[in-house]
Order: sequence, then structure tokens, then C-alpha cells
Amino acid sequence: MLHRMFAICGLMLLALTAAAADGELIFKDRLARRLIEQVPAVLASFDPATGRFGEGLFVVNDQNVIFALAVAYTLERPDNPHYRDKALLEVIMAGGDALIEVMDEQGRWRFDKKDGSYWEMIHMPWTYSRWIRAFGLIREDMPPERRERWERALKLGYDGISRSLTERIQNIPAHHAMGLYIAGQLFDRPDWCASARDYMGLVVADQREQGYWSEHGGPVVGYNFVFVDALGVYLAASGHERVRPALARAAEFHDFASYPDGIELESLDERNWYRSRIHPGNVGFTFSPRGRAWLAAQWARLGEERLSPDTLASLVLYGEEGPIADAGEEPLRMLVEEGRPRALTLSRGPWFIALSAYTSPPRPNRWIQDRQNLASVWHERAGLISGGGNTKLQPGWSTFSVGDITALTHVKGDQNPSFEPSGELYHIPERAEIGADGEAAWLTASYGPVRCRLRIEPEEDGRLVYRVSAIGETELPVYARLTLPPRHGARLATGGGFEGRLGDEPFQLDATRLGGWLEYGGATVDPETTRMIHELVLEVDRLERRRDEGTARLTLP
Repeated sequence: MLHRMFAICGLMLLALTAAAADGELIFKDRLARRLIEQVPAVLASFDPATGRFGEGLFVVNDQNVIFALAVAYTLERPDNPHYRDKALLEVIMAGGDALIEVMDEQGRWRFDKKDGSYWEMIHMPWTYSRWIRAFGLIREDMPPERRERWERALKLGYDGISRSLTERIQNIPAHHAMGLYIAGQLFDRPDWCASARDYMGLVVADQREQGYWSEHGGPVVGYNFVFVDALGVYLAASGHERVRPALARAAEFHDFASYPDGIELESLDERNWYRSRIHPGNVGFTFSPRGRAWLAAQWARLGEERLSPDTLASLVLYGEEGPIADAGEEPLRMLVEEGRPRALTLSRGPWFIALSAYTSPPRPNRWIQDRQNLASVWHERAGLISGGGNTKLQPGWSTFSVGDITALTHVKGDQNPSFEPSGELYHIPERAEIGADGEAAWLTASYGPVRCRLRIEPEEDGRLVYRVSAIGETELPVYARLTLPPRHGARLATGGGFEGRLGDEPFQLDATRLGGWLEYGGATVDPETTRMIHELVLEVDRLERRRDEGTARLTLP
């Protein structure tokens, strides 16, 4: 089986937009029209009495739309009724005034969320970067007193932001650095520009060889988009070409870390679980041929009419049109670091398999998930069948575990739980290896005294074989799991006569009620040589220097 590190599998390709059909992605004129069309909907949420946007509980991120409105305000086009419109200018200025009204003496805002939770006082990066960019677009048209008031407030905020940049690389400071560079340009602060430029240099240097940024051990796929966006806007604003190769590498990574339907690969992500959304990308993807190809495919899946005003504004203002990369059609792709395969995807017929060999010890941090769910199985009709991503305090969600899973649980309402098991339990592998042989992908992983193995093979008859085995010497229980992502309202039926839908109430099915097979998520799971227990687990009995093997077949009806 041939493989290439970043070939695009054939299943991933959809019809691209018409603008990309001839080998180029030309989008600015088309997306400018879409932005103009969305202005009335944005204005519909504006309250002239307060200058605030949005619905429900007010949060400062509601004001982010002033950037999109400012871009629409500056688009000189025959079809743009908002160009230099005084009423729109007043709305934008009122939106910024509302931010000034709620900031503290350090230029910070309350970090409130729509669910009513309060986190802390913060220089909100997403709002500051949009506010400073909106100011750069409208400042020449602002009355002197309003302009001076905005300048004082923005300088106050960015003075604090400039002092917050350290050598620690994270997605929020990277976004701040982008805004700080623009603020330095607007306020003639070369020291701010220099700080931002130095930090972005550290961001580029911190990127892993395969195009991602890590917080602890391995990729954080969802947050990678934040780095790409920050570097993309920074490149457009600064012209510093040294960041372009990092954007190209990041585009290659995201091209790899996507299902054929454009959804992010959750099995690689140490912070975010599976979310059935198609990410529209951002301006950073426009600075490389592969990135533009990825964007074109994402927009074809999502529909350009669903791009947000903020995304449209950034693409119109900063995006780079140009050629797209030719796509490969290799079914096996590997992410190789330091000579070791760390992740792979395998497509065969309607099936798509992803395996992760990224390992990391458990972190005493609620946000860093345990790297425990190492395999994902996707089908072109059913979508994600098995997988779902990593989590915390739930060893029953691990691909394998050795020991008593009740040794690690969460008590509802406990805000300061222990993330270490109370007994002997291994639910995160110390080491994992992956590979492919013939038409199958395999993973081996070490869990304390036991070596576990998984082999997944799509068959020509449309079925998929999911085979687990383990070897070792232990008195501890050993489990292998076929994790079925929960879908609220989804139908579940079993060979034991059970039929129902997943709701808010938990339930358990023992081996009798399972009856040897189950239907869920558009697939039928038919275990062989192994028994299914109430957790929908393929159970391997106690091991004593012998090898037990279990097999399940997934069939699409």
C-alpha cells in the first residue's frame, strides 16, 4: 500500500466552487456582495439606545460585528448602498462607544458568556482585534471628539496587551499580537509593532513540523484555526513573508485532519470532542495553494451563503486570491513526526478510518483531555459511527482500559475533582504505534502490564471488521471498546428486542438485552467471538500470558 504524508484522499474531494474550477480561487467580488447583503440582518440586532448588538444577555463579543460593518462601510461598489453611509457610521461608532462604557480602568471587560457564567476580567482578544480594525477603517470619517475618545480607550487596552505578551505560545496571545501590530501601525508605536513581530516569530518557531501547534502533547485541531487566522491577518497587515510557510504547513495539516465531509478529526484533538460542524476556515488559508483548495472544498460543502459577516469581511479585506493545489488520491495518509507515524487515515470504498498514536500523561487541568479515544470510524452515508474524541474523568470512553474504571469518576457538582484514579487503572496508553498492512489499519498500545491491539479492515462487501486483542499478565480486568458517539434522539435497537431513542435519561443494556447485535447511528454492530456488556463494550477476559481476540463487524443496512 503506497502512502504519501499529505495526499488528499479521493473521498475528500467534492465539487469545488465555480471560481475554483479552473485551478484558481477567485472570491473577493462574490463574497463582498454576500457581505453587503448581510448588513441588514446585523443591523436588526442593534439597540440604538445602548449601542449594543445581539440578543439575550449582553457580552462584549456581541460588539465584534462592528468590524464587518466597517468593511461594508468602506466598500466602494455600485451595488453597495452602505458605502460611506452616515447612518451606518453612527451605528459603528455607537458600537465602539458601548465598549468604552463597560471597560474598567485597565481597559478590560467582564468575560461573560451567554449561559450566564462569569469567568474573569480580560482584555478580550476577539473584541479588541475587531475594534482596532474597525477604527482603522473609519477613523478618517469620525468626528474629532469621538475619534479621540476611541483612541484613548484603544491605547489604554493595547498598552495592557503589550505588557501581557510573554514567550509562552498560546492561541489568545497570538491573536493579541496580531491586533497589537495593527494598533502599532495606527498609533505610530513601533515598539508595539516590534513586540508583535517578535511574538509572531516565536509562534512560527513553535509550530510543529507537521503544521500544528500544541498545548501539551499533540495537536489541538480546533485551536489551530485561531493561530491560522491570527497569522493570516498579520501577514496581510505587515507583509512579513516569513510567516507564509507556517500558513502553508497549517493548511496541509488541516487538509489531513478532516473527514471526507469536512468535519474536523476529533481523535487528534486534546481539547475538543467531535462536533458535527463544517468549519468555514479563515483568511490564513488563502495564503497557500493547498489552503485555497481546502477553503474551496469547505465552502462547497458548507455553502457560501452560510459564511458569517465576520468571515466574509476578513476574506474581502485581507484574503489572497490565486491558484489552488492539485489534489492527490492516495487512500492511506500518514502524519509522521521524527520518523514515527503519529496519525493515519485510511479510506476504502465508503469507509474512512482515523487512528491516533499521540500519547500524553494525564494533566491536572480540566481543559486538557485524556488522550484515550484513539480510533474513529466514518461512513459516507452514516457519518461518524465510532469515535467521538477525548474526554476527562470517563475511563469508560477509552479505546482500551486495564483495571477498575470506577477508580476514576466525577461527582456531579464537584468543581475541583482529582484527575488521578483512586486505584490501579490504566486508561491512557503510555505508548502507541500505528501502521497499515494490506487493506487494514492497526494500532498497538501499552496499558500498564498489558499490550493491546486494534485492527480495522473495510471489506469488499461493504462491511468493516473491527478486531481487538490483548496480551499480558495481570489479574486486572481488560476492556476494549467500540465507542458509539451519543446522538440525542438517535434510534437504538438490539437483537434482544430493545428499541428506543437516546434521551436525557441514562439506561443500561446487559448482554441478554443486547442479544448479539445492535443497530445505531445508521450501522449494525454484529459482535463475533466476544460478548457485549451494558457499556457497549467489547470485553476481553482476565489475561495470563495468553492472547484473547474479539471481533465486531459494522454493516450499513
